[in-house]
Amino acid sequence: MRYGINILQALPITVAEQNITYDIAFTPGTVWITSFAGGTRKSTDVGQTWSRVVLPPDNLSSIHPDDSLDFCMSPVSGNFCDEENLNYRAFSVIAVDDTTLYVGTANGINKSTDNGISWIKFNHQNQDEPISGNFITALAYNYSSNTVWASTWKTDPPEEFYAVSSSKNGGVSWSTFLHEERPHNFGFKNSEVIVSTDNGAFRTTNDGGTWILPTSIIDTIADPTSKIYLHTNIYFSAASEGNDVWLGSNDGLVLLEETSLWRGLWKLYFAAQNIKSENETYAYPNPFSPRQEQLKIIYSTNNVPAQVTIRIFDFSMNYVRTVIQNVTRQRGLDGPPDFWDGKDDNGNFLPNGVYIYRVDIDDKEPLFGKIIYLQ
Repeated sequence: MRYGINILQALPITVAEQNITYDIAFTPGTVWITSFAGGTRKSTDVGQTWSRVVLPPDNLSSIHPDDSLDFCMSPVSGNFCDEENLNYRAFSVIAVDDTTLYVGTANGINKSTDNGISWIKFNHQNQDEPISGNFITALAYNYSSNTVWASTWKTDPPEEFYAVSSSKNGGVSWSTFLHEERPHNFGFKNSEVIVSTDNGAFRTTNDGGTWILPTSIIDTIADPTSKIYLHTNIYFSAASEGNDVWLGSNDGLVLLEETSLWRGLWKLYFAAQNIKSENETYAYPNPFSPRQEQLKIIYSTNNVPAQVTIRIFDFSMNYVRTVIQNVTRQRGLDGPPDFWDGKDDNGNFLPNGVYIYRVDIDDKEPLFGKIIYLQ
């Protein structure tokens, strides 16, 4: 591949599983994508053709077309070349303005101010005030404070650590926050920053000086209309529009019509299929991974109050757990669900396998459903 005065070795990555596109950004006339081992790519003809973007190899902190270069653009070593450049495993990209880009890889954060021609790289090893870790799972830019935010996970070196990193000076130096949290993405409400993590949606109103979770202000996130509440602390995305704050979790989509910090009207949205009659039931997600989510059991009481009992059995119909017993429920064909956390009566997770749930509604014929349980 030609780069300025250089001809670089570049192995095409054609395996679909190695070309998962994790992020996308736009500058005038150009689309930019980060595609795991496929690296960073760009298109100037609305996706008809794509070209590889040359980033610094792992042993260099910057690159320019006038440099004399000799390296292999390969994310792994092998028969093609003996180099492994983690900077060619790309996961995140943002465009700050018409010519300024940031690309996050498994070797740090790369910045270009000339629309992707030359690059400088920031990582944990090449700065005095560095990012926390070199695996960059997400990037975001807060225009209210002109700050770059990065989800900086640790890689192999023992001095790296999980955290959020931010820079107010274009990457010259970085501050780190939420040490040992595993951030997934960012959202902004004016100058406020929301970080979605495995342990909640952390929010700061003072550039990271303090962080506030919803559960530090309210006991639970609950929808007063549907009477259901959120059963997770794992969040993957955040955004805002006006006074509305949106959170994407592994248990559904959350909307807060905010009146003050983390206070207001909460609404929960689940992607669920309506059942067609009171003689039907189903459970989702199915397969079900109990360490990451809760099982939702859908049934109907024909929209009238009824006494409901739900029990879990293994495939041989040995008793495992009572989810609810003789509880008054009033359910239409569109739910809401009841929840099972995947544990038995002693609070233990179960072996992988197929399980059966039974729904008893008053004295009607019981309803049965099957669960594929995978830890």
